[in-house]
Amino acid sequence: MKKKNILKLLFLAFLIIASAIIIRRQRSTPYQHNEGFIFGTTYSITYQYDKDLQKEIEAELNEVDASLSPFNKHSIITAVNNNKPVKLNAKFTEVFSLAEKISKETDGAFDITVAPLVNEWGFGFKKGVEPTKHVIDSLRQIIGYRKVALVDGRIVKKDPRVNLDCSGIAKGYGSDCVANLLRKHGIDNFMVEIGGEIVTSGINHDRVPWKIGVTKPIDDPTQQNGELQTVLNVTDKAMATSGNYRNFYYKGGRKYAHTIDPNTGYPVQHNILSSTVLADNCATADAYATAFMVLGLDKAKAVLERHPELMVYFIYSDKNGKNAVWYSPSMRKAIAK
Repeated sequence: MKKKNILKLLFLAFLIIASAIIIRRQRSTPYQHNEGFIFGTTYSITYQYDKDLQKEIEAELNEVDASLSPFNKHSIITAVNNNKPVKLNAKFTEVFSLAEKISKETDGAFDITVAPLVNEWGFGFKKGVEPTKHVIDSLRQIIGYRKVALVDGRIVKKDPRVNLDCSGIAKGYGSDCVANLLRKHGIDNFMVEIGGEIVTSGINHDRVPWKIGVTKPIDDPTQQNGELQTVLNVTDKAMATSGNYRNFYYKGGRKYAHTIDPNTGYPVQHNILSSTVLADNCATADAYATAFMVLGLDKAKAVLERHPELMVYFIYSDKNGKNAVWYSPSMRKAIAK
């Protein structure tokens, strides 16, 4: 009996010493920081590791670009848009399948075929000319997620003019890919941010959960205004924000938002000004944040009833034209005090 107690004490002492060594090593391991330019935007990645992984991170991001960027002449999506034979890779098919799923869940509010309409309204090529109803109606004939499908490893279009643009999901997906790369290296503490789409894990260098600000929806095409509406504790989650205050133009005294409703062909006129979504992965958060901007507050709430796993924070314009806030009950615990 005495011998058993001694063995238990020795084992307990071993656990205490081992835990102390692990904690000391964790605290002594430095945080790396990498930043750069990808997908037409910036990225900023912080992670606790004893080596700099920027080359591996950039290689991963370039793989995403080679799969999903319509501005890359040699990408898979460019070949698909040009109706050229191409072998689809895992990244392309994963994003296409997720986009199709979310399109169905949101009744087409999220749609990766909407790019021709976006470009016609002036955000793709910055034309700044309001299209006619005839032009909109013509383009709507080649818009719609049901006009394209993944069949036996290839993309099948109902109309060869259908084009895909994954800009509403690619940044989030890229953040997920980098996060997965860091996890493969055994990294527990990190924050990945690409163009405002974020994945976090563990704690920051101050040994506390990552805190992410939600900016006030003030018209600011330069995106230099940093006034915060609130701060969220985001740990082991992904976060994406969409807002019309970030991208718009004025023409003839009217303001045109960058979010186009695929069902109508026109810029949305709903009351949501800023849509922030927390989800288990950033591609999902990214796509739903866009979809909710299209749907408006009431329809967005209806979708959320079917998807309680999503945490949302909406800033909207109330009936008096003043900014108001609505967030899901699950988001309450994430709001920093």
